[in-house]
Amino acid sequence: MTRTGIEAAMNDLLFNAEITLQEAADRHFAPEYRQRTDGEWADRTEFLEHITHVRSLVAGGHVEVHEELYSGSKYADRHTAHITKKDGSTVRMEVYVFADLAPDGRFSRIEETTLMLQGSDADRGIGSAR
Repeated sequence: MTRTGIEAAMNDLLFNAEITLQEAADRHFAPEYRQRTDGEWADRTEFLEHITHVRSLVAGGHVEVHEELYSGSKYADRHTAHITKKDGSTVRMEVYVFADLAPDGRFSRIEETTLMLQGSDADRGIGSAR
């Protein structure tokens, strides 16, 4: 089993123009995927709709993983998303993630809390998986 991680998932979702959103999602997220970000739940369809919108805003960036832990089918990390938007502004968010991995190593559930370090209230959600 090859396990995914948040850095690879976010890079493919937001910064890798070589693959489609569907390819990125299929690579890192199980069909039953669901996510809670700052208290709001989204299913896989809602998640992909959000990422489609975020992709339209993002020019580039990277994910800096500070801590990452795998324990069987459990995953946790703390990372910072550094994003440059197409309008030239920047967003920096610290994100705390707890997740379940499907038997094939893809994310089946993520629960995350975000902390805006740089950017506006309108940028909330741009640097997280939701």
